[in-house]
Amino acid sequence: MRIAILAAICLAALPLVAQEIQISKDNKTISITATDDASAMADTAVVSIGFNSFGKDQDATYAAATDTSNAIVSSITASGLSKDAIQSEEQNLSPINPEDFQNKAHYAEGMRFQFSQRWQVTVPADQAAQLLQLAITHGANNSGNIQWQLKSDDALQLEAAQKALHHARDIAEHMAQGLGVKVGTLLYASNQTPVDNEPRTRMYGLTAAPPVAQRSLKPLAISPNRITRSATVYAVFAIE
Repeated sequence: MRIAILAAICLAALPLVAQEIQISKDNKTISITATDDASAMADTAVVSIGFNSFGKDQDATYAAATDTSNAIVSSITASGLSKDAIQSEEQNLSPINPEDFQNKAHYAEGMRFQFSQRWQVTVPADQAAQLLQLAITHGANNSGNIQWQLKSDDALQLEAAQKALHHARDIAEHMAQGLGVKVGTLLYASNQTPVDNEPRTRMYGLTAAPPVAQRSLKPLAISPNRITRSATVYAVFAIE
């Protein structure tokens, strides 16, 4: 998000290159760059659900994968979650490469094909653990990556920008004191949104799932991340 504010009346013409603006009584401006951030607990989880399976021939591998695939999705929708919250990411049926180190054991057991499928499922943050427990107990043996999000992410970014702008004015007022002047109207402001580097929760490579009847697993202890958004504001203030 980028915020730009232009005053209707400028006390001095701004140069074409912002960095060239100097603090002085001649051009009647002070230019400030300030950074601040805002944070909130994530309220949405995008959970990666998937499975890997192996078979001795193509048809048998596909048939078994179909059963697992439908069992996973049926268990999720039966819990009350809308189908619109489930998005297919990938599905792949391919021959096993005997030279692949990870597949040598499967090849030695007579397996010749492998199948993988993955979905992204969006749920409220406090339901991520229950979703994983449900999917894993129905065969989702390659699951666990979680992307924590906010429904009102734009509002959090705006809050960070507003805090940075207030920070910029505070700095400008302290600098103006050294010149024996006062800070006046905001003439210009721009906000630069940094790249999102939020941490992710990951859990990959679970072993093949045993039959559901043999399983009695409790949900994992999963806590939502705190989402932080930063804003860097360049602001030009008039001085009086």
